[in-house]
Amino acid sequence: MRKTFMTLIVATVIISCKQGNTDSNKEIKYPETHKGDVVDTYFGVEVADPYRWLEDDRSEETAAWVKAENEVTFDYLGQIPFRDELKKQMEEAWNYEKIGAPFKEGKYTYFFKNDGLQNQSILYRKNEEGKEEVFLDPNKFSKDGTTSFGSIDFSEDGSKVAYAISEGGSDWRKVIVLDTETKDVIGDTLVDVKFSGVSWYKNEGFYYSSYDKPEGSELSAKTDQHKLYYHKLGSAQKDDTLIFGQDQKRRYVGGYVTGDNNFLVITAANSTYGNELYLKDLTKANSPIVTVVNNFDSSNNVLDSKDGKLYIATDYKAPNTRVVTVDATNAGQANWVDFIAETENVLNPTKGGGYIFASYLKDAVSFVKQYDYTGKEIRVVELPGIGTAGGFGGKKEDTTLYYSFTNYITPGTIYAFDPKEGVSKIYEQPKVKFDSSQYESKQVFYTSKDGTKVPMIITYKKGTELNGKNPTMLYAYGGFNISLTPSFSIANAIWLENGGIYAVPNLRGGGEYGKEWHVAGTKMQKQNVFDDFIAAAQYLIDNKYTSSDYLAIKGGSNGGLLVGATMTQCPDLMKVALPAVGVLDMLRYHTFTAGAGWAYDYGTSEDSKEMFEYIKGYSPLHNVKAVAYPATMVTTGDHDDRVVPAHSFKFAAELQAKNTGNNPMLIRIETNAGHGAGKSIAQQVQEHVDLQAFTLYSMGIKKLK
Repeated sequence: MRKTFMTLIVATVIISCKQGNTDSNKEIKYPETHKGDVVDTYFGVEVADPYRWLEDDRSEETAAWVKAENEVTFDYLGQIPFRDELKKQMEEAWNYEKIGAPFKEGKYTYFFKNDGLQNQSILYRKNEEGKEEVFLDPNKFSKDGTTSFGSIDFSEDGSKVAYAISEGGSDWRKVIVLDTETKDVIGDTLVDVKFSGVSWYKNEGFYYSSYDKPEGSELSAKTDQHKLYYHKLGSAQKDDTLIFGQDQKRRYVGGYVTGDNNFLVITAANSTYGNELYLKDLTKANSPIVTVVNNFDSSNNVLDSKDGKLYIATDYKAPNTRVVTVDATNAGQANWVDFIAETENVLNPTKGGGYIFASYLKDAVSFVKQYDYTGKEIRVVELPGIGTAGGFGGKKEDTTLYYSFTNYITPGTIYAFDPKEGVSKIYEQPKVKFDSSQYESKQVFYTSKDGTKVPMIITYKKGTELNGKNPTMLYAYGGFNISLTPSFSIANAIWLENGGIYAVPNLRGGGEYGKEWHVAGTKMQKQNVFDDFIAAAQYLIDNKYTSSDYLAIKGGSNGGLLVGATMTQCPDLMKVALPAVGVLDMLRYHTFTAGAGWAYDYGTSEDSKEMFEYIKGYSPLHNVKAVAYPATMVTTGDHDDRVVPAHSFKFAAELQAKNTGNNPMLIRIETNAGHGAGKSIAQQVQEHVDLQAFTLYSMGIKKLK
């Protein structure tokens, strides 16, 4: 590799791990995975990478390995006696009508609806007389239902729409423009669009972002120069105007037009946290792009523009976020004035109906305040209960706004909200076959290794005996300032109905308590996240919710790293490990696609000798040893171009080669699927069935309750 590294001294992490059950399963014959001789050198330390060849997603050898591994996995799953029964339960529970919140564009009101088990939700619309019709049906985009909507954005008067599609779950998008009246395609289909929304300027054209097509595999090759373009309707994509990103090399660039069409706002970042902010006056021809924020030290987003004043949501000098105002002609940070001051709770503002809604998190649950544009607090919005409220966004002229409310035992319900009167009423309540009154969720606070108090919500059937024998799913994320708030899931409902407990701790690294909570789980404090997760497991065991024999740990993406690190540090703490689409090769994650942008959370193996040693000390791939591991099913998608499947491939190969116990080390590779978004209902149902069947069977459970 590129480095001259010195001798590695791995810090010893002392962790309390409870001894688990090591009952064996039948011997599995895994495919032979040959080892190569690739060795990288980091600061003088040689690190072998014998499965480097699995990074080549275009090779026949990798394809053959994927096929062989899937054959082993699905043969094993097919022998679980209650798998078919579990699938029947899942499909019956999933088969209910799902209707999304309506939104008005031009003379039509649009809404999404799924009759029950349709692979993708369909976009319907009603005219002013109430006549309903299908507008766009993504189920017709591909035979297997794996082509999905990426985004849908209407022009100012609603006469045109630009919709993005994802094929096979890839982050690469195509953008198609239609005349909404005739449904005729207008001009070019834009290709190679990635990590981008579409923002219209009036009815004339729109802004979007993308990377140049990388050399090599488009699913795994590095992409690190994002660019903002303007597409004028009727012109060819090759003639689109490059607005930003040619001279300023940034990994993530976005552009959006303010609601009054007066300004183009440009955000630019090199990591998943912190962004520069730029402004272009669209009311003046050939106006320059003006710098508002010239560094990556804070997160900044223009919420609205009104009468020449900008409303900006920022955590600049406010770790829990505030809203500031500033004159657009002199918008530098020195001139920002508090509009909604920072509080002890994390703020996420939206706008709609001529108001600004301040949505707060207090111990990971929602409460909402409503403000007018003078900064006057109008009211605290009365929510239906304790849980997660999301929405309240809309156009300035909207007289009704919509929000969703959910928690772990309440299916997501849509409410219509009158912003003048402050009154909510149910707009759409799903008819789910789940009796919420039979279940309870309670929040507890437990102590992590360093004394930090961490919240966790535990959900289970009322009357559950705390005897240490309850199948328990411990799910978490712990990264990238992302907050895990209570939400209902059909798959989790089935888990609960079959006697399971579902527990979600809010680990450091997330955004539940603002920037400081996030930073406490990043870079050389990343071990805090794993310690928080291990402590959550220990709390459940100590309080007899479960025991190591009946505990499963689960997480996806950064949560997949969490599971991989926890199972390699404490292999006897749990009975089952379910790392999904995980970041598992921490020495090389930054060399794939846009992975280098995750360095704010992780650091990289190239930063310094100290950082290299720390990362290698917990990297799941590099800490698989010759010990007995819990029953493990790694899951990934062959089109995942965010966390490339090579992470999962290499980790599974190491587990199969080194595991000294008899628990299964399986990998389930979904075809025509990416990082998760856009999966067909059929794919989602079968994946949840397989995860739960594998988990229960590995715990020695022979039949469902």
